[in-house]
Parts: sequence; structure tokens; C-alpha cells
Amino acid sequence: MYSFETLKAWQEARKLVVSVYRLLDTFPKFENYALCDQIRRAIVSVPSNLAEGSSRVSLKEQIHFIEISYGSLMEAYNQLIIAVDLNYIDEQHLADLKPSIDSVARLLNGLRSSYSKKLKN
Repeated sequence: MYSFETLKAWQEARKLVVSVYRLLDTFPKFENYALCDQIRRAIVSVPSNLAEGSSRVSLKEQIHFIEISYGSLMEAYNQLIIAVDLNYIDEQHLADLKPSIDSVARLLNGLRSSYSKKLKN
């Protein structure tokens, strides 16, 4: 087992990826290589950057990858809001995903704070 696999943030982000991918199956086919592709890249980037960051020796670098993960999460959330605006999904679909998005965001913030405290000591 690699260290990132023990991170609750990575575990929850991985579940979120599956949920978002399933939701993207409902989008219009013409969006498959546009908005869907962009959302896929952003949401997969969340756990991927946690995994990559865990391989870094420096806490400063690890924090940087956590911040990239958070930015990707916000990017995906924004794109899902746009999908609601375009009537590709309804507001309830987004509301169903929101608790998972919020949970991953909190976990990422907590992880960043924890690593930042270690860095200061």
C-alpha cells in the first residue's frame, strides 16, 4: 500500500470521481469532447495530485500538490454549475454531489493545515 492510499481525502476524492463519471454519462453526446472532457480532467486531477504529492519528500511540495487538488476540485464544481446553466443536468444532480464535494474540500483543507503546521515545527 502506498501512503496516499491511507489518506481519507484521496479515498473520498476517488469515490467522487466515480460519481461524476456516472453523471457525465447523462450529458448530450456532442459534449463528450468538450465540457465532459474538461470535467473529467479536473475531477481526476483531485486524487491524482494527492497521489503525486505524496511521493514528494518536501512538505512544501506536498502542500503544493494538495493546493492543486483543491483547485481542480473547484474547477470541476464550477463546470458542473455551468452544466446546470446549460440544462445538461438539473439542480438536484448538483445538489446530490455537493455534500461529497464539500467533504473532499474540507478534507483537503484539513490536510493542508496539518502539513503546514508540521512545516512550521
